[in-house]
Amino acid sequence: MSAIREFPPLYEQTGNAASDRLAFFHILERLKTQKRTGWVDNNIKGPESISDHMYRMAVLSMCTSDEKLDISKCVMMSIVHDLAEAQVGDITPREGFSKSEKSRLESEAMHNFVYDMLHYSPAAQRIEALWLEYEGGQTAEAKFVKDIDRFEMACQALEYERRQEEKDLQSFFDSSLPFLRHPEVQGWGKDLLNERNGGSS
Repeated sequence: MSAIREFPPLYEQTGNAASDRLAFFHILERLKTQKRTGWVDNNIKGPESISDHMYRMAVLSMCTSDEKLDISKCVMMSIVHDLAEAQVGDITPREGFSKSEKSRLESEAMHNFVYDMLHYSPAAQRIEALWLEYEGGQTAEAKFVKDIDRFEMACQALEYERRQEEKDLQSFFDSSLPFLRHPEVQGWGKDLLNERNGGSS
């Protein structure tokens, strides 16, 4: 059974491409103002926004030394992977939404962005393709960005622990670092844990 949550109504296309495109540009502001649910639930002071998370993911993607990856694609994928949250927010497991329901809500949001706001323009097609590739999780780039998603969260958890010494955010490390698959990101994760435990890199 789903938790009770109010979702903003989906955007209704006006038929004016310029107006609809501006509506998309404006809805992106929600990513800047909405705080990540996991941190809010843990009473973190000054929790990051969704776009804060995606921005660091994009920069982290640029830091890989893996020459087999399409780095530009990884950066763009980092920026769009949570784009649907501009409409549905950051849905977490504790809210009671099933995986299929969460997927349906996010797919509806992306469809609204791509077709009703951006009129399936080349830019819209690029955004949709990147989002679908990430959701599919089959390509090397999608798998890498998923690891970056996990690693970035662990980085943020450590930073919050340092700022609020009474906080123990172990669950965020447990749900991220053990699942890293890319060798380089695994190394970053080990360095992070070593730092957390008082060691040096």
